[in-house]
Amino acid sequence: MIQRILADKLKKSAGQYPVVTLSGPRQSGKTTLVKMVFPEYRYVSLESPDQRLFAVDDPKGFLNSFRDGVILDEVQRTPELFSYIQGIVDEDDRPGQFILSGSQNFLLMDKISQSLAGRTAIHYLLPFSKREILNEKPVHPDDFPSIQDSKEGYHDLWELCFTGFYPRIYDKGLDPQEWLAGYYQTYIERDVRTVINVGDLNTFGTFLRLCAARVGQLVNFSSLAADCGISNMTAKRWLSVLQTSFIIMPIQPHFDNLNKRLIKTPKIYFLDTGLLSFLLGIRTKGELQFHAQKGAVFESFVFAELIKSFYNFAQIPNIYFWHDVQRHEVDFLIDRGSKVLPIEVKSGATITSDQLKNLNYYYGLAGSKSESPLLIYAGNENYMRNNIQVLSWQNI
Repeated sequence: MIQRILADKLKKSAGQYPVVTLSGPRQSGKTTLVKMVFPEYRYVSLESPDQRLFAVDDPKGFLNSFRDGVILDEVQRTPELFSYIQGIVDEDDRPGQFILSGSQNFLLMDKISQSLAGRTAIHYLLPFSKREILNEKPVHPDDFPSIQDSKEGYHDLWELCFTGFYPRIYDKGLDPQEWLAGYYQTYIERDVRTVINVGDLNTFGTFLRLCAARVGQLVNFSSLAADCGISNMTAKRWLSVLQTSFIIMPIQPHFDNLNKRLIKTPKIYFLDTGLLSFLLGIRTKGELQFHAQKGAVFESFVFAELIKSFYNFAQIPNIYFWHDVQRHEVDFLIDRGSKVLPIEVKSGATITSDQLKNLNYYYGLAGSKSESPLLIYAGNENYMRNNIQVLSWQNI
C-alpha cells in the first residue's frame, strides 16, 4: 500500500477536534485513507440506500449508535445529519468522534459552514503526489525548493503525466485511458447533474474539453462561452462546478504594487494530468511527448504537485501568477508573507538563456521582496544559472 502523506495530519486533527472532515475528488483515496488511519472506527457509507434511509428517518438514533467513533462516508448525501452532529459535539466536546468524508466539495462545505464551523478540522486529499508514488521523502512547502537525492534509476516523467495520479489505476494496474474514460463519463452523468441542472450533458462535456485546451492561459469567458454556445454567466457557473469537484483549480494574479498595469484575469489548471491528457485526445505517452499541449500538461503537473504539497501538510495554497500588459509573465509565485518565490516552468530537457528572461525581469523589479528565482524543467540535473536555481522535475 502506498502511504499517504496526509495520514499524520488526520491523526493529529482527530486528537484535537470532535469532527474531522476530509474532502477531495472522487477516487482520490479518501475511503482507503480514513479506514487505514482509523481502523477501530465503524465505517458507514451513506451511498448505501439502507444507511441513508436510516440516517434521514431517525438521525438521532442513527448517530447515537456510533458513540465510540464513526467514519461517515459521502456525508453530503444526508445534509440532515449536520445539525444533529453539531448538537452532539456541543454537548460533548471529546475529540475524534466523527470522521466525515465527501467528494462534492460545494455541497459538503456549504453544510459545514452552516453547522460545523469551528468544530471541525478540514483536510483535502487529491490523487497521489509524485513523491507518494515513488516513495520519496515529502517536502514541506516552507522548505521548497529542497534538492534531494531521487530514488535509484530514471523515472519516466511523461509516463507519469500521461497515466495521471488516481490511486485505482496504480492499485489495479489498469489501462489509464480506459479507466479515465469511465471516470469522465461517471463524473458528467452523476456529479454534474447532482450539483447543477444541465439539460445537455454533451454541451458540458464540450465545455470541459475547451477548458482543457486553455490550460495555463488567461481565462477569456466571452471566448469560452461563445465557443461552447452558452452565456458568460453559464460559463462562470460551470467553471465553479469544475473547481468545487476538484477537476480544475483557478489561479489568481498576484498584486504587489510593483506595476499598476497588471493583468487581472485568472488562469486555470487541471489537478490531474492523466485526465487532462484524456480530454486533449492524447492516447499514448509517445503522443504526449510531441503534442502541441505538452508544455501545458507539464505546467499542470508542476502546479498540481505544489497544491498537493500544501494540502498534504494541511496548509492553504498561496500560489499565484504574475503577468503585465507588456507580456512579462512568471508562471507561479508562492507567497510566503514577507517574500515571494518566483517559479518558471519549462517542458524541455535543456534550458536556454532566453527562457530565463522573465524571471530576471521580475527579480530585478521585485528586489528584496523576492527570493532567488526558480526554474523547474523536464531535465534531470540541478544547477545554478545566472543566479537562478534550475531544478529538475524529480525534485518537485
